[in-house]
Amino acid sequence: MRINEIFYSLQGEGHFTGHAAVFVRLSGCNLRCDFCDTRHESGRDMTVDEILQSIDQFESRHVVITGGEPSLQLTEEFVDRLHDRGWYVQVETNGTHPAPANVDWITCSPKGAPIVLDRINELKVVYWGQDITTYEQMKADEYRLQPCDTGNALRNAENISLAVSYIKAHPIWALSLQTHKLIQIP
Repeated sequence: MRINEIFYSLQGEGHFTGHAAVFVRLSGCNLRCDFCDTRHESGRDMTVDEILQSIDQFESRHVVITGGEPSLQLTEEFVDRLHDRGWYVQVETNGTHPAPANVDWITCSPKGAPIVLDRINELKVVYWGQDITTYEQMKADEYRLQPCDTGNALRNAENISLAVSYIKAHPIWALSLQTHKLIQIP
């Protein structure tokens, strides 16, 4: 697998906010989003055994497979190997490719492209005031709006206000903040 980085931190957003987790960021993505805040293009090839050895050193048994777009590389066999070692496997995906059926939790953050997932535990939409009524028709266990971080404090405050107003008018949604940025941890 092509690995951009592996690190140990707290999950900063969504359902598992505040939980310790190992992040395995896979390289590459099939989309190019203007607001992407992750540099995932570079990386190094690692075997499954090398990845397992690298992550087994951490206390948490929650692993977040993210990217880029992890579904371009993630396999059921790799998820099985993680499960065999006691890992809870969360995937953060744009939903444009199927995720392995044996993943424990799927966080789908759609980026305007067609979604092909059979199951979505958490639908997390990066929000700047765009029409999201299409996403409200999708079946998910949880719906979250995450104000888009533009890097501009005034625009960010606007996006937060838009998200709060939208959630108050459409209470199917809950707010997701990027707490790792707020408390300045990786």
